[in-house]
Amino acid sequence: MTQDTGNTTVVVTGARGRTGSRVARAARAAGLTVRAASRATGFDWGDRSTWADTLRGADAAYLVHPSDVGAPGAAEAVGDLAREALALGVRRLVLLSARGEDQALPTEEALHASGADRTVVRAAWFAQNFSEGPLAEELRRSGELVFPAGEVPEPFVDLRDVADVVVAALTDGERYAGRTLTVTGPRLLTWREAVAEIAAAAGRPLTYRAVPAHDYGEALLALGVEREEAGFLTGLFEDLLDGRNAHLEDGVRRVLGREPRDFADFVREEAAAGTWKG
Repeated sequence: MTQDTGNTTVVVTGARGRTGSRVARAARAAGLTVRAASRATGFDWGDRSTWADTLRGADAAYLVHPSDVGAPGAAEAVGDLAREALALGVRRLVLLSARGEDQALPTEEALHASGADRTVVRAAWFAQNFSEGPLAEELRRSGELVFPAGEVPEPFVDLRDVADVVVAALTDGERYAGRTLTVTGPRLLTWREAVAEIAAAAGRPLTYRAVPAHDYGEALLALGVEREEAGFLTGLFEDLLDGRNAHLEDGVRRVLGREPRDFADFVREEAAAGTWKG
């Protein structure tokens, strides 16, 4: 598929989620016809009988596994869906993966083994994790973020940049087929520094408290998270937050020809929208 996007239909899995909603928006802005895929539209990663009707007649698909790209069962599901997509004529597939996550490698390999024209987009931690989901709710409710990140720096990436890179990969398959694109923000911040920037912009005291991964896992169990999932997340955080990702990548600039959005810009916009009001 080339950059001529006329009459191109792309399936966007997780279309109501944190990444899928932004990919869908960016794809429409690029002139693509978006076919939203979520349980609300009859698509379910856990029910293979729902896949064909969603994929049939599409040209490309964005794949985001609903729990984690490295979670148990993710490699099998992504590989099976990729093969079904290929059998139905959907040749262009883009998978969202995680930078530095060894557990994600079998899922990436399952996509590669499918034979599809595929691209993997490995992303840093999302800036929007601070504005949407459980971390944001914790900041709003208690004014404190408890997380097992220690003082390790991370180049938080804006999901709008991730979405733009995904759409570039979907629309310029000849350039990005078979490639892995790694995207980060433009500077390193510890979780403590990130929360401090949020507090300054939000105009309220917000703090960060580092805890060991094991203690965080126990807290997840107390919140009702299943033991298997809590164990997976605990191991994942221990790996990802060991310093392996404390460096920048130039994927956004190489693909989009511009610098990635800065964390400060994200914080300023979200604070103006009242995201972190108690």
